[in-house]
Amino acid sequence: MARFGRSGPGPSTCKGQQGTDSESRTLFRTFLIMSSHLIKLNNGESIPAIGLGTWQSKPNEVAHAVEAALRAGYRHLDCAWAYGNEKEVGQGLRASGVPREEVYITSKLWGTYHRRVEECLDQTLANLGTDYLDLYLVHWPVAMNPNGNHPVFPTRQNGNRDVDESRDLKDTWKDMEALVKKGEVKSIGASNFSQMMLEKILPIAEIIPAVNQLELHLYNPQLKLLDYLKSKTIVPQAYSPLGSTNSPLFTDEVATQIASKYGLNTSDVLLGYLLANDVVVLPKSVTPTRIEANFKGALAAYNKLAADDVDKLDGVAAGGKQKRLIMPAWGVDLGFDNWPIPNLNK
Repeated sequence: MARFGRSGPGPSTCKGQQGTDSESRTLFRTFLIMSSHLIKLNNGESIPAIGLGTWQSKPNEVAHAVEAALRAGYRHLDCAWAYGNEKEVGQGLRASGVPREEVYITSKLWGTYHRRVEECLDQTLANLGTDYLDLYLVHWPVAMNPNGNHPVFPTRQNGNRDVDESRDLKDTWKDMEALVKKGEVKSIGASNFSQMMLEKILPIAEIIPAVNQLELHLYNPQLKLLDYLKSKTIVPQAYSPLGSTNSPLFTDEVATQIASKYGLNTSDVLLGYLLANDVVVLPKSVTPTRIEANFKGALAAYNKLAADDVDKLDGVAAGGKQKRLIMPAWGVDLGFDNWPIPNLNK
């Protein structure tokens, strides 16, 4: 089902204005072009719809990638404590010459810090060289043993993550809310939360998550979850929107045919498709030409894709191509569709 003109916090909405699907889509396009591609969040803050992903970017590469991205027009950097490269992200920001206040910076709370939320944030702020974040996410809804056999990925004898089963996710969320009240972060949100996991915190939440960052792409569109997020005024974000290493998405027949029709690259269509479904996209690259191409191509595809194109793309996964590319061995049921329930931690 095409999602042009959906109401809610996404980019097709501008301060509560509503209209027909056509009017809303026109409004979204104008909004993207005239306001640096900003999407309104449920707390009134705005987030750029296209950001640079920094996952798996090597420390000696990411500073140059960040600098190149900001000079190419990006104003959104997606980071995380667990990526281990936030110092270099900060270096790239400073080298770009773009003022900190013009850049939207996201980071994430790692699982071994669920009992030390502010401590993890303080490390991120120091590494980035800033005194606040625009958005702070719970990276995964799984607390891990802070005193385990590894500071980042503690494991049990069965190979599963060493989960801290006594830590209640609701308590982690309360600690996240405290950061907003202290003024250390502007917005908070979730990452890798299914509907089941969100429903563990929403009943007690004073602050509704502003976003939910997920593996979203042509082969894993999670359309049912997107509709749920819309109903809760939570904006979806896509990590790995182009897939992962050696991605099969680039040779998908439907995407390549649509790209050929409009004189676009397949990667442009993959990104524009997600924008059309009101999803913030976070493509990752360390190559300056590719970084710029992703930014311009996403917008070009968004402006050319018709509703029937989006309908076709929506149907690709359901037509037999459904595939998750990122499924860490947590040893817990995260509640996602198309993610086999693991051997539970013991």
